[in-house]
Amino acid sequence: MNLDAYFARTGFSGATACTVDTLNRLALAHVKSIPFENLDVLLNRPISLDDAAVDGKLITRQRGGYCFEQNTLMLRVLQTLGFEVEPISARVRYQRARDFTPPRTHVFLKVMLDGETWFADVGVGAMSLTCALRFVLDEEQATPHEPRRFIREDGRYFHQAKLGDVWVDIAEFTMEAMPAIDREVANWFTSAHPQSHFKNRLMAARALDDGRVTLLNRKITLRRGGHAETRVIESPQQLLQLLDEHFGLQFPAGTRFGCPALDF
Repeated sequence: MNLDAYFARTGFSGATACTVDTLNRLALAHVKSIPFENLDVLLNRPISLDDAAVDGKLITRQRGGYCFEQNTLMLRVLQTLGFEVEPISARVRYQRARDFTPPRTHVFLKVMLDGETWFADVGVGAMSLTCALRFVLDEEQATPHEPRRFIREDGRYFHQAKLGDVWVDIAEFTMEAMPAIDREVANWFTSAHPQSHFKNRLMAARALDDGRVTLLNRKITLRRGGHAETRVIESPQQLLQLLDEHFGLQFPAGTRFGCPALDF
């Protein structure tokens, strides 16, 4: 793991001791610098979780990725720094009803520090964590962005975010570990199965100092200071321009993404 290259990519600096402060600073620097995105899926490019492939894409070529790429990279960073960390499997529930069962195609990270459990998740799109969360139930936790909490219902844990005055589900988990082979299988489904929502929607997201910028199909939304401004993207050329301007994602002129929701 080339930590210097990763630190240069994310702008991270300062102490690297295995502390909550380091974990928080790493998470914030990561989600501000490396955007969440699924563009290679829409370009029919395979998504490899090989170490060299992830480093080459997210660090060297300064692209983004989704949870398996993002949290695989963060997993290796934390391991290299000496953290006790384990990948945990989950189901993403953001904007999904409780009576719907989504696939178990998400991974986030459990970090043990001084006998306490903390969670980091730099790969859940517009809801990616900008700091670590302590695993304690029914307690609101402040973050640089939205308040968060964990609850337990029907034998399952739910990670929730407070949006306005409403708590919404982000992910569901049981604390089951997600070894490399399970991540490989789930990554294939996410990137290649025709019914995967990553094959049918264009997504990008990045945290800002005071908000977030998100792109979903033909709408880009800038949230700052409790206010949101949404614009409709009018052309493929404008889409490429906005990907570069807001997410640092550069593609050759004329690039077209195979997404049914892009009805230009």
